Amino acid sequence: MNGFAPPQRCADMPKTIYSEPYKLLVKRLADARKAAGLTQQFVADKLGRPQSFVAKYEQGERRLDVIELVVVCRLVGADVHELIEQVQAEVR
Repeated sequence: MNGFAPPQRCADMPKTIYSEPYKLLVKRLADARKAAGLTQQFVADKLGRPQSFVAKYEQGERRLDVIELVVVCRLVGADVHELIEQVQAEVR
């Protein structure tokens, strides 16, 4: 399961931002951005955020919520469904 096992109870749930599946998620987002030829600054400008916002989520220092994830996927040309399926495969 690559270091991520479902918790027995919510209090046992680890910080997902440090989990291997989350690291995979942000790596795939960064890879999609680069493959599209987009800079962090371009994505940040489209989001109305500073460049550090993109850098922080790509480095795993900041968590994206689900709405931010959908918007970022659209911006970088990633399919959110495929991305979630890839992460789901890691969690199993």
